[in-house]
Amino acid sequence: MQLVVGRIGRAHGIRGEVTVEVRTDEPELRLGPGAVLATDPAAAGPLTIESGRVHSGRLLLRFAGVGDRTAAEALRNTLLIAEVDPEETPEDPEEFYDHQLMDLEVVTVDGTVIGRIAEISHLPSQDLFIVERPDGAEVMIPFVSEIVTEIDLDEQRAVIDPPRGLIDTDEAEIASSREAGHEAGPEAEHEAGQGSPAGSPDGSVNGGEKGSESGSERGDA
Repeated sequence: MQLVVGRIGRAHGIRGEVTVEVRTDEPELRLGPGAVLATDPAAAGPLTIESGRVHSGRLLLRFAGVGDRTAAEALRNTLLIAEVDPEETPEDPEEFYDHQLMDLEVVTVDGTVIGRIAEISHLPSQDLFIVERPDGAEVMIPFVSEIVTEIDLDEQRAVIDPPRGLIDTDEAEIASSREAGHEAGPEAEHEAGQGSPAGSPDGSVNGGEKGSESGSERGDA
């Protein structure tokens, strides 16, 4: 299985080094010296990593045969692709490769089917499951232990315990209206009951060829 493990950025210095946007949780394994990587576009590779180092928090790589800034700059935006055994799993049991999670059935703890994982979004604060519901709508599920209680790869399902409003935004609007009325006092609550605006929903927003190997780790909310 081919997975994207990095994307080449701009050239660094004059000796052929490039910055790399890492898309794997195991850069020391996938992006270490001696690794041979396919590329997209294919004409740019394959590329053999000659050396690597971290500078100001960024990974810098030098590839065999790329000896100056001009050659390095020509590789900008090239995707780096590794061949990965589809049966391979991360060492940490709380981490999963994206391709392991894609298309898992998402169900609640009481067995209600929510949909299937169609995409995984890696945000700075947390990972999100983009779940496609049976009616074609999408819902975003934060991949945190308080919500995603179980990942069962054998059964191909993810079990969730969603807070009110995460799945059903109408429920979130009702809850928000009640809370706003309670905070403002009886008079405001009466007005809200007559159809006055009562605040915004507090629920979550509803909404290949090669996958990314950026692993998804179940975090804490």
